[in-house]
Amino acid sequence: MPATKAIFLNALWLLLIGPHLVAQSAPAPADSNQIVSTSDASHFQEISLGSGDLLTVSVAGAPEYRYDLRVNSAGEASLPMLGNVKLSGLTTAEAESVVAKSLQNRGFFNDPQVSIFVKEYGSAGISVLGEVQKPGIYPLLGHRTLLDAIAAAGGTTPRAGKTVSLTHRGGLSDPETLALSRANSQTLTDFALRPGDTVVVSKAGMVYVIGAVKEPTGIVLDNPHLTVLQAIAIAHGTNPTASLKSAKLIRRASSSEPQEVPIPLDTILAAKTPDLELRADDVLFVPNSTAKTVASRSIEAILQTATGIAIYGRY
Repeated sequence: MPATKAIFLNALWLLLIGPHLVAQSAPAPADSNQIVSTSDASHFQEISLGSGDLLTVSVAGAPEYRYDLRVNSAGEASLPMLGNVKLSGLTTAEAESVVAKSLQNRGFFNDPQVSIFVKEYGSAGISVLGEVQKPGIYPLLGHRTLLDAIAAAGGTTPRAGKTVSLTHRGGLSDPETLALSRANSQTLTDFALRPGDTVVVSKAGMVYVIGAVKEPTGIVLDNPHLTVLQAIAIAHGTNPTASLKSAKLIRRASSSEPQEVPIPLDTILAAKTPDLELRADDVLFVPNSTAKTVASRSIEAILQTATGIAIYGRY
């Protein structure tokens, strides 16, 4: 009987404890909903409380002790029965422990179960700037990625460029630059943000086609090798009255006034002259041969017309 009893107890122990041992030894399954950053493990550190954070502090089983309060500029929160308590720099778990010990040491509660919920982060917002629909500062609630931040700002504008830069709070390191493209969407999804980061979506270069073309337009310069003929094609071609011999290019140099460059559009269209590549902020102007005043039209007037037209598409 003793041997039978021992065997029974061992079998019972394995039945009850065995699954837990297997669970501990087996690798945890990947959580498909977890946001994972492949760039920096420090992205996963829990956010510390800071000045301006709006907190809800409560004690389990004591509904009368539930208060909304904000951490002041000194990093303290004014709690009923406790006064000012230093919470800045603590995680929510650490802050819960500090408040619970203070309440217990002063005899207000016996082993209180304190809960602190961050309703609003005043010091951990993500600044989303540049070519987004709604630039501003957005609160960081839980783990958020670069794509989340851009989505919170309403997405990108039609003028958005191909890159997005990320500067960490305090500017202790150089900004990181990532490609902003559909092919790189997984990287943007996986790239976790830190409290206080600044995200800037770049602005794409623009090329303007105006004058005697069928649809004057601004072209977002996604392709750095856009040519004169391609720009004319995007503008749906020239009008029958266009003076192809008198076309000109207004090009802004970085350190000088805009320069006027003649463009032999007639010979380019006839494939007798090499096609020319355009640069960001170039203005391609095709005059109308029936207008006597076109030849004397000023560069300033041309530029004003270019900046006032709608964006037609991307190239």
